[in-house]
Amino acid sequence: VQLVESGGGSVQAGGSLKLSCAASGYTYSRNCMGWFRQAPGKEREGVAAIYTGYTSGDITYVPDTVKGRFTISQDRAKNTVYLKMNNLKPEDSAMYYCAADRYNLGLAWRGYSYWGQGTQVTV
Repeated sequence: VQLVESGGGSVQAGGSLKLSCAASGYTYSRNCMGWFRQAPGKEREGVAAIYTGYTSGDITYVPDTVKGRFTISQDRAKNTVYLKMNNLKPEDSAMYYCAADRYNLGLAWRGYSYWGQGTQVTV
């Protein structure tokens, strides 16, 4: 399984970025994809996750720290998950990682099996 993030960069406060995570070698019909970030000296934290596996539809997880500013979505046909970030703040600066697992782990990053290399976001 390979996860490749892209879309990071430098942006002014109040600006927007859209991160992409392309997955390959991942064939589970049910899966959880998440975005996590880690700033220097801080613990890794989840910023959004999406679980696909219920017949009633996808479930998304977004913490209060970014709710209303960050949106997660996915394109199953392209095996890609996105993170749209609006109204970025300096405290959003971090390395952003994409992760995947077959189980619904939500924002519990420690349980995810597969990780990308990360993409840097600087505000």
